[in-house]
Amino acid sequence: MFEDFMGRAFLAGMGFALMAGPMGCFVVWRRMAFFGDTLAHASLCGIALGILAGIDSFLAILVVSLMVSFFLATTKSNPSFSSDSLLAISSQGALALGILCISLIKGVRLDLNAYFFGDILSVTLDELWIILGGGIVILVCMCRFWQAFLSMTVAEDLAAVEGVPVTRLYFLYMILLALFVALSIKIVGVLLITALLILPASIARVFSKSPEQMGVFSSLIGMGIVGLGLMTSSQFDVPAAPAIVLMGLCLFILMHALTIKRKNP
Repeated sequence: MFEDFMGRAFLAGMGFALMAGPMGCFVVWRRMAFFGDTLAHASLCGIALGILAGIDSFLAILVVSLMVSFFLATTKSNPSFSSDSLLAISSQGALALGILCISLIKGVRLDLNAYFFGDILSVTLDELWIILGGGIVILVCMCRFWQAFLSMTVAEDLAAVEGVPVTRLYFLYMILLALFVALSIKIVGVLLITALLILPASIARVFSKSPEQMGVFSSLIGMGIVGLGLMTSSQFDVPAAPAIVLMGLCLFILMHALTIKRKNP
C-alpha cells in the first residue's frame, strides 16, 4: 500500500480526516471558520517565502501560520476592531502578500493548482509519515485537553475562575490549528481546507447527543467523505480535493433535508 500512489493518498486522507474531526468541532462551536480561512491564505505566503528562502515548504508554512495565529490571538481582545473585520483584513492581506511573493519567484516552475486545490494523489512516502506523525500529535493533544477546551468553549470566564489556564490553552489550540493547516496543504490545498474542516463537524452536529459523540462521528464522517471522494476521483478522472468537498457537501445537504423532513412530516 505504501508503494501505491492511491494507497498513500488513502492513508493520508484518513489521517487528515481523523485530525480534522475534533479540530473541526471546536472551529464550529467557537465560530472560527474565518480563522481557518485566514491561516489557509497565510500558508500561501509561507509557500512563496519558503521557495524564495530555499527552505522546506512545510516548515515555512508552519512558521508563517504560527506567526499569524499568535498575531490574531494577541489582538482578539482589541476593542478597536471587531473579530470578523480583523480576520477578513488578515485573510485578504495574507493572500495578497502570498500572491505578490509568488510573482517574485523567478526560474522555478510552480503548479499553483496543486497549492490552491491540493494534490493528494502525489503524496510521497516521506510526506505521508509527516502527515500521520503530525496527526498523532494533534489527536493526542486534543484528547489530553478535550475537557479544558470544552470548558473554554462553553464559558471562557467561568473556566478561568475554575482554574483552567485559558490563555495558554487558547495559544495551544492556535498552534494545533496552524499545524493542521501546514499538514493539510498537500491534501486539500489553500482554498478547500476550511470546507473539509467544518463539513464533517457540521454533519455530525445534526445527530450527535454529546460533544464526545460529535468529535468521534466527525472523524468517521470525514473518513467516509475522503473515501468517497477518492473513489469518485479515480472513477471519473476528476481532481481529488474538489471531489472530496463535493461528497461532503452532498452529505451535508442530505442530512439537513432529512432533518427538516423529520421535523415537518
